[in-house]
Amino acid sequence: MTTESPRWFTSSYSNNGGQCIEVAANLATSHGVVPVRDSKNPNGPVLDIPANAFTSFVEAAKTGEFTRTLSA
Repeated sequence: MTTESPRWFTSSYSNNGGQCIEVAANLATSHGVVPVRDSKNPNGPVLDIPANAFTSFVEAAKTGEFTRTLSA
């Protein structure tokens, strides 16, 4: 096992509104996971998402798959 540490970052799209997550994508290749945590609680729990699931999520978000229409 490697001793590689997570390198946390917040998306540039987050505009620092306080409701952000941080991810450590540098572990995707070596560990097969993308750790995710709440940026407001960096010492709190970390969710390890399988790298392929995280990639699928990001692609779906980019294509607008999660866009919802609000009805009047």
